[in-house]
Amino acid sequence: MNILTSKLYEKQLKDILKLLEEVDEKAPKNFKIYLDTIILNIQTKEKKYKKSIYFDDENIKDISFQGCTIVFLIDYSNNCYVILGITKKS
Repeated sequence: MNILTSKLYEKQLKDILKLLEEVDEKAPKNFKIYLDTIILNIQTKEKKYKKSIYFDDENIKDISFQGCTIVFLIDYSNNCYVILGITKKS
């Protein structure tokens, strides 16, 4: 399955990376490396992730990662995963 990202996810990720850079200039790179690893492994670990708290759909799941929630859709009809968004936990 392919992994696609939404425009909303890309914008939210840029905002999070900017915030991390204000704290430590190396933090965004480390965060992105670990995040990419998690995303690349979605296919093998999709059953590990729980149903999203934001949507009433079994095909939309949440990943908790370093104080953030990554929401993704398993789109069986198009044979892909779509990363819908990433939010910083309050």
